[in-house]
Amino acid sequence: MTMTLYGIPNCDTVKKARVWLADQQQAFTFHDFKKQGLERATVAQWLQHLQWEALVNRKGTTWRNLSEERKAAVVDADSALELMLESPSVIKRPVLHDGQQFHVAFSDAQYRAIFGL
Repeated sequence: MTMTLYGIPNCDTVKKARVWLADQQQAFTFHDFKKQGLERATVAQWLQHLQWEALVNRKGTTWRNLSEERKAAVVDADSALELMLESPSVIKRPVLHDGQQFHVAFSDAQYRAIFGL
């Protein structure tokens, strides 16, 4: 199974992850969830493997621009799923599916550990 990297192309962290994967000659498919969208089943699958708190970027502009009421309504995986579908920019990026596991965010050390380098 080919790896899939989910994100948006103009995100600096996604850019770094894409370059890292290419430099390590790791074949992957890039899924631009701004252009290609996100299906409910995809986000639900992420939430089966990752904590919703890890997927919702509470430090980003999208989160900060939400009303206090909307922020307060995000209390569990179901409410986080609805928010992520409604505002994909609130998702911490990138999300990597390596064929078996899901990983969120990027750092050189994290990806080296994932790939056993």
